[in-house]
Amino acid sequence: MNQILGLDLGAARTGVALSDELRMLAHPLETIESGSTETVARRVQKIVAERKVDCVVVGLPKQMNGALGLAAENAQHFVEKLRPLISCEVVTWDERLSTVAAERALRDAGKKTRETRGIRDQVAAQIILQSYLDRLHA
Repeated sequence: MNQILGLDLGAARTGVALSDELRMLAHPLETIESGSTETVARRVQKIVAERKVDCVVVGLPKQMNGALGLAAENAQHFVEKLRPLISCEVVTWDERLSTVAAERALRDAGKKTRETRGIRDQVAAQIILQSYLDRLHA
């Protein structure tokens, strides 16, 4: 079984997480500096090819009432740009409060906010991907 990639898209940075080969656990992988959607899409394309990824899970930041706001629309536009670049499935996944959960987890681990800027997005991607993996095995 090939791995699954998770993305937490952001205006400044995009967090990337990768599942294990059994698709049970998500692990932080890297942070992509989000210069443009093309830059992020090309890096994701490279990771998918290198890691032989079967599926990319893109966090869809819905509003608390379930509506799609500007950030969710941007995520959907990114998905449309990414699909023609890779040969695997691309799905969106509700990511409400994933960044808040990532910040809380890092704070509980004793990390200061200033120290976590580089990894917070990776942890948010890990939380998104783990939620998706948990649903696969439910």
